Amino acid sequence: GCDPSWTGTDHTREHIPVLIYGPKVKPGSLGHRETFADIGQTLATYFGTSPMDYGKNML
Repeated sequence: GCDPSWTGTDHTREHIPVLIYGPKVKPGSLGHRETFADIGQTLATYFGTSPMDYGKNML
């Protein structure tokens, strides 16, 4: 992303919190993920669609 408060034109790395809740979800921290694609892969798994090319399922 591009943080408007950051000087310069280079992309910055932001962090977003991810909360996952459900009866089969184990409590605990997932730590820092390497890519936002993990969210997409997790949703693909949850909804039973074909696996994506990138990302790791967090469930």
